[in-house]
This record gives sequence, structure tokens and C-alpha cells, in this order.
Amino acid sequence: MAVTIKSPREIELMREAGRILAITHEELAKNLKPGMSTWDIDRLGEEIIRSYGCIPSFKNYNGYPASICVSVNDEVVHGIPHKKHFIDDGDIVSLDAGVIYKGYHSDAARTYGIGTVSEEAKRLIDVTRQSFFEGIKFAKPGNHLNDISSAIQKYAESFGYGVVRDLVGHGIGSHLHEDPEIPNFARRRKGILLQPGMTLAIEPMINAGSCEVAWMDDDWTVVTEDGSLSAHYENTILITENEPEILSLS
Repeated sequence: MAVTIKSPREIELMREAGRILAITHEELAKNLKPGMSTWDIDRLGEEIIRSYGCIPSFKNYNGYPASICVSVNDEVVHGIPHKKHFIDDGDIVSLDAGVIYKGYHSDAARTYGIGTVSEEAKRLIDVTRQSFFEGIKFAKPGNHLNDISSAIQKYAESFGYGVVRDLVGHGIGSHLHEDPEIPNFARRRKGILLQPGMTLAIEPMINAGSCEVAWMDDDWTVVTEDGSLSAHYENTILITENEPEILSLS
């Protein structure tokens, strides 16, 4: 497995990619409201990314037709924006986006409640976000990749939630997806030993019900098999000599 250690110059480029992606998410969050279409969200996100002279990582990636993955309620990831798909009061919406700055990627996702959402939905969003932070407590030199994965799983499952098995996080750098794969659940093997200079996209995908998922006919949109809500939280992080640095959070 070829996990790349980034040079100081590469890290600076990824910091800037992450900074711009953080701004993109903040601007999108300010503009989300009931009645807007998922296509509107995508268009706005692409405009923001390009206004910084950057390229959306996802646009045409393996044929994906949009810049922002917009996944609503039981959609886990990779929802395709559509002019006739409107978000309603009470929905939860996951936005996954990436930025290319001078050839280097950042990748981050957030889930938002629209208008007045249920307490169940709020808790799912909060737990999914916190499971990321529980995981990166172990994102330090000398620990193994499985330490991060195990912590995410343990926290999310303590609330009775399903941790998606069919999709995982990944390394990131000059390519959107690099080694290693980063599960949100424990495996028998320890995984790689973490070293300073590694850049990782860690992304818990947590279902309110079962962990099982299915793919829709568009071959992109992933949904919960039991129709339960799903939330997604992701950041690009840098392994340093000490605490991890979150590159996609302002």
C-alpha cells in the first residue's frame, strides 16, 4: 500500500484547498432553506469554489455530473442534484464537496437540519459529527489506522446507530482518492502506522437504523436499506508530530 507522505509545499497547497472548502461549506450553510432545489445548492457551491480560482473535485469525477453531492434524509452519499428535487422543512441534507487548488484536493462533508427538524434527526447529526472527533483523538504518530476506525464505531454504536460498512474514507492529496482506505468500523488488522505528513479524509457515515445500504438506479445515490435517516461528516486532516490538524475546518 503506497501511502504518500506530503512535503511542506504540498501541505501548504492542501491547507489552502481546505481553507477554501471550509468557506464553501459555511456559505452553503447560510443559504440552505426550505423550497430550494438540490440543483440550486450545487450551482451555488460550484460558483463559490470557482470564485476562488479552484476546480470542484467531484465535477465529472468518474462521470459524476455535479460539483456538490446533495443527499437528503435516507440518502447516505452521492445524491445527484436535480432541478425538481426540493428540500422541505424538517429534512436533513448532507453536502459533500471537494476543492482542487493548484493540483491538490480537499474533501469535506456536513449534514444540516432544514428548518424545524426532529430531535431524532438532531441527535443523529450531532453523534455523526462527534464520532469524527472521537476518531481523530487517535490520529497521532505511533497509533494505527484501526485505532481511528474503532473509536468512530464504538461511539456511534453506543447510540444504537448503524455504521455504514460499504463506504469508507481515504487518503487524499494530488488525487482525490489515495491509499489507505479508512473504514469507520474496526477490522482485525491494525492497519498502517500513522506518520507525520499523511493526509487523510475521515468520513463517518452513520444511519439511524441498520448499517445496510443500497444503490439507486442512477448508480450513484446510496440510500439506507430500511429507509432510516443517514448523516455524514467529513474533514481532510493532516497527521503532525502531535495533534492532528484539520485542514477543511476554519
